[in-house]
Amino acid sequence: MASDYLVFDGITKNFGDLSVVAPVFDLSVKRNEFIVFLGPSGCGKTTLMRMVGGLDTPSDGEIRMEGEVIEKPDLRRGMVFQSYSSFPWLTVAGNVDFGMKYRLDLTPAKKAQRRDHYLDMVGLADFADTFPNKLSGGMRQRIAIARTLAAGSEILLMDEPFGALDAQRREGLQLELRKIQAQDSKTIIFVTHDVEEAVFLADKIVVFTKRPARIAEIVDVAAVFGKERTLEMRDSETFFKLRNDVLRMVRKSAGTIQ
Repeated sequence: MASDYLVFDGITKNFGDLSVVAPVFDLSVKRNEFIVFLGPSGCGKTTLMRMVGGLDTPSDGEIRMEGEVIEKPDLRRGMVFQSYSSFPWLTVAGNVDFGMKYRLDLTPAKKAQRRDHYLDMVGLADFADTFPNKLSGGMRQRIAIARTLAAGSEILLMDEPFGALDAQRREGLQLELRKIQAQDSKTIIFVTHDVEEAVFLADKIVVFTKRPARIAEIVDVAAVFGKERTLEMRDSETFFKLRNDVLRMVRKSAGTIQ
């Protein structure tokens, strides 16, 4: 079933005596769904995402992708971090090629085709021979996205990837990310503490409590706005209302209001 694509089953995570993630039950992600993890800083959002990526393992419980328990990193799950994770000694094209380094199933011609496809998709085709230090922060983030897509990742795990950008670049990349997800049918888990960003991007928002992370609310944004997103919708009364409702949920889950 589609709802069983990615399943969190009774996850707990402890670092020594510190409880970071309390049991998380009945959370499932559908294929091609855009899920946003939203909650207070330090609540465990990134830890949960790293467990999906296989970079951390649960203390108890398990995470399954298509029925298979996730125990280690896999090309099917690619991560994009807040820091600009491009290789400065490689050109833009070379950075994207690096993502396919271990794709032994692809011929050099197929790799070149995939590289060009994803560079075009993220709007960097004209900068293929440019080195990252000549590009803006937003463009370097697009390199990381293209590299992850080219590697063949089915799930994109994005840890506040636009947090260091100015408002205009951030808004533009948010729009591009929704377009990429629609064009390339990717499942995305996106971590943020920005409520407006969460409402604009998400099909569903998972609101977490303060540490140890528990699920406080799940908000079905797609039921309100559908899959299409435009900048104009951010000025609508419906958007403001939903944003304010989610903000109240976050404040309540963090214990700042009753």
